[in-house]
This record gives sequence, structure tokens and C-alpha cells, in this order.
Amino acid sequence: MHSLLAPATTAIAAHDHWNGPGPWWPIFPILWLLFVIAVFTTFGFFGRRRFGRMHALAGQRAGESRLAERYAAGEIDEQEYERRLATLKRLGAS
Repeated sequence: MHSLLAPATTAIAAHDHWNGPGPWWPIFPILWLLFVIAVFTTFGFFGRRRFGRMHALAGQRAGESRLAERYAAGEIDEQEYERRLATLKRLGAS
């Protein structure tokens, strides 16, 4: 019986060692790094766009507010107010 197990045991023992991960191991860390960079780039791009739009909108509102203050103080007349307000809205839309 011992002689029947000997070839099987020898075959298993011959393949019991591992030669390491091979030359392809850097692929997975590089892919994870590219994924993380893509995520940060995407969120950064859309975040900057949203921040830019909010900042521009705040600037437009500040301009409209200042224009309304000047109109209320009597510094400009109604036609001047309407003309400047239309200009602010036109510039803010582009």
C-alpha cells in the first residue's frame, strides 16, 4: 500500500512550492492607482465647475443688489437701472 501512495506523494511534493507572483504583479496596484486618480479628478473637475457657477451667481447677485441700492438711493434713474440690470443678466447668462 505504501508503494501505491509514493508516486502521488512525490507528485504533490514536487508542486508544493510557489515561484512568486510573476512579472505581472504591478498591474493591480497600477490599476488601483489609476482608479483613485480618476475618482479624484472627476470629483475635482465637477466640484470646481459647481464652485465656479456658484461663485459667478453670487457675483451676479451682488451686482444686482448694488444696482438696486443705487436705484433706491436715487443715484440712477429707472431707465439706467433697467439697462444695467439687463446687461448684468445678459453677462451672467453667458
